[in-house]
Amino acid sequence: MDHLLRAADEAGTVRAFAAVTTDLAGEAARRQHTFPVGTAALGRALTAAAFLGANLKGEGSVTLRIMGDGPLGGLLVIANGRGEVRGYVKNPGVNLPSVRPGKLDVGRAVGPHGSISVATDLGLKEPYTGGAPLISGEIAEDLANYFRVSEQTPSAVALGVLVGTDGGVLASGGLLVQLLPGTDEEMAARLEGNLGKLGQVSRLINAGSSAEDLLRAGLEGVDCRVLDRMELRFRCHCDRDRAADLLVSLGREELAELAESAEPTEMRCHFCNEVYRFTPEEVRSLMDKAVPGGDGRGPAPEG
Repeated sequence: MDHLLRAADEAGTVRAFAAVTTDLAGEAARRQHTFPVGTAALGRALTAAAFLGANLKGEGSVTLRIMGDGPLGGLLVIANGRGEVRGYVKNPGVNLPSVRPGKLDVGRAVGPHGSISVATDLGLKEPYTGGAPLISGEIAEDLANYFRVSEQTPSAVALGVLVGTDGGVLASGGLLVQLLPGTDEEMAARLEGNLGKLGQVSRLINAGSSAEDLLRAGLEGVDCRVLDRMELRFRCHCDRDRAADLLVSLGREELAELAESAEPTEMRCHFCNEVYRFTPEEVRSLMDKAVPGGDGRGPAPEG
């Protein structure tokens, strides 16, 4: 079962997260029909969002957007504090040659120029949003730069997805270590050395490493304890009622046009690719709920 561990030292100067996300990444790739480089990028982003959501309580959620200038066209992932994660890549059919055997070119696919943003919704009037420029498109480096620029928190991030020859996900996961105020230079140097010799996290996971094993390797020589464990899973929040609400938002005029068609109107969820079909009669029945002109929202439910 995919899982995430959150750990900290007794002095409160080091915070760490480790996760195994193999099933999560595999389910997202299956639903999105991604080619290998898209699978790798999306899997990394899902793990990153799981880290961001790990400190949330209650019904809060976090939305991670990565908008680069590469052919993938951007990624969007949403996670909450219950370990539920969902996401999609705009152009899942992108196919690029590998940098070398075993190394997919995620940086080129995402693009080194653009932005990474994080919106945290705690149920208040407006979500808190922070952002930073992309520096490589590799996602782990970009997330570390986001923490440094937007949250002033020095962080080391390792993310990895191992894609098999059949395009399936063999292993996925990551490690995040953050230095909080009060961390001395000796501690920082020790952690840097640990992460430098860690190796590729996806290959460690494929060889049998758990999130606890990743933490143990990344925090060697540091007196940290695990605070909690969270199970992770792909979960989309779309349903037929939400799809109908989005149809209503198109407005009476557009609904009237759709109702005249002999074919059903289809609404496809970006996240899970579930398709909701509405007959012309069902579309017509929604017209009384609509307002003239609609509100301009797009025609696809986003979970």
